[in-house]
Amino acid sequence: MSMTIFYVLILALLAPISTLSSHVHDPNLVAHHVHRSINESMRNMGYLSCGTGNPIDDCWRCDKNWDKHRQRLADCAIGFGKQAIGGRDGKIYVVTDSKHDDPVNPKPGTLRYGVIQKEPLWIIFAHDMTIKLKEELMMNSFKTIDGRGANIHIASGPCITIQNVTNIIIHGVNIHDCKQGGNANVRDSPDHYGWRTKSDGDGISIFGGSHVWVDHCSLAKCHDGLIDAIHGSTAITISNNYMTHHDKVMLLGHSDSLAQDKNMQVTIAFNHFGEGLVQRMPRCRHGYFHVVNNDYTHWEMYAIGGSASPTINSQGNRFLAPNSHNSKEVTKREEASDDEWKQWNWRSEGDLMLNGAYFTPSGTGTSKSYARASSLSARSSSIVGSITANAGVLQCRKGSRC
Repeated sequence: MSMTIFYVLILALLAPISTLSSHVHDPNLVAHHVHRSINESMRNMGYLSCGTGNPIDDCWRCDKNWDKHRQRLADCAIGFGKQAIGGRDGKIYVVTDSKHDDPVNPKPGTLRYGVIQKEPLWIIFAHDMTIKLKEELMMNSFKTIDGRGANIHIASGPCITIQNVTNIIIHGVNIHDCKQGGNANVRDSPDHYGWRTKSDGDGISIFGGSHVWVDHCSLAKCHDGLIDAIHGSTAITISNNYMTHHDKVMLLGHSDSLAQDKNMQVTIAFNHFGEGLVQRMPRCRHGYFHVVNNDYTHWEMYAIGGSASPTINSQGNRFLAPNSHNSKEVTKREEASDDEWKQWNWRSEGDLMLNGAYFTPSGTGTSKSYARASSLSARSSSIVGSITANAGVLQCRKGSRC
């Protein structure tokens, strides 16, 4: 180890302890912050660092030869989903056919054929295309859908389902106008297909999934949620996405009675929640949720809600309240009396509140549960605009920086 790296690691060790004066005797909390700071310091020393303040983008976007190093993206994840490697260790699979979607017998060259394979695959696209799926796209484990370098839309039909699989990356795809599917047979691997009942019509449905990363996608106008995660899903990062024109944006947790969701951990970072949104950014149940450095420029009802005592750690976000006098509150508790929800651990730390926006905290502001709901260090809310300026699908062209 060089002296430079050693010095940076020492600083990483000292810095978090100095910020934990009231908890310095809690070894678990100190260890958590030290580990997080070391990881961040190592990332900041990355060869491709551009210094924009967005740690994901700084990791890869300044490489003009990104198209020759596509799978390096998998090493740039942050948050609870940072171990999602997708198809990093597999071959490149190129989608060439956008027109012939067969849910039971998919043809080579189609997106569906790629996502159901058993081996790891990094899936890219030969050219611009709009894919209208006939049924849900049932993904198999260790897959990446990478839309960089082409204008890719999954739209106007059923969309993406991540069910009981692991290590999924979805990056750089427009997902919109998603419809319900089901009451049909759908293949989920080369040697299995089965009957699917009616689907919800989500943009991305995560059901019992783990190690999932959704990054730099643009999502809008789906039948149910834009991104929902339920039934014990965990280790998820939702980052750098641009979400617009939708009612119930994001549901994290199936029901108040499903104890399986108590260990859910989700990071929501660097997203832009834009025009035409109403509620659920996100709506949480049971688990641990880190909502960090997002830009909320529109909501009609509320931004962050929940029930069943989730831990919500809101840090460094920018909340611009709508002009309506009835919708200034960022938060909403559902299906609980005041005496009950006042025990739930919800905090706002370093958030920027504009146009009368306000966050109603509850629980113990120094609770150890926030350590389980912390996944990366928050940047100042004053730079959220620049961090999220490129949220959504990027315009990437081969031979130049994205």
